Amino acid sequence: MFVRKHSAMRQVVIEHNRGGEGKHHICHILDPAENPAEMNGKGKMFADTFLEPGSSVGVHEHKGDTEAYYFLEGKGLYTEDGKTCEVEAGDVTLVQDGHSHGIKNIGEMPLRFIALILKS
Repeated sequence: MFVRKHSAMRQVVIEHNRGGEGKHHICHILDPAENPAEMNGKGKMFADTFLEPGSSVGVHEHKGDTEAYYFLEGKGLYTEDGKTCEVEAGDVTLVQDGHSHGIKNIGEMPLRFIALILKS
């Protein structure tokens, strides 16, 4: 049986993530960086994350993986391959291998989303 209490999940705060602004808070739900077996060697990240108001993850290219964001709360401006659109709770994005994306919190509350990165 595998159970990890929230209090035992690795918490990270990254300032200026991928050249972005402000702070990105990451709570690793599964943690393949610490234990690769947790995602059967197929995943890089499964995390509950949030960006503070005005904060962003800078535009970056994915090489050898894909990433999905599932938005839980807040309002953001999502960029993929130079195109942008607004996202909010219930929306999902998926950037494929070889493409680039970024996200900015444009609301007045945290922009919270689940991030899942799978190896290609």
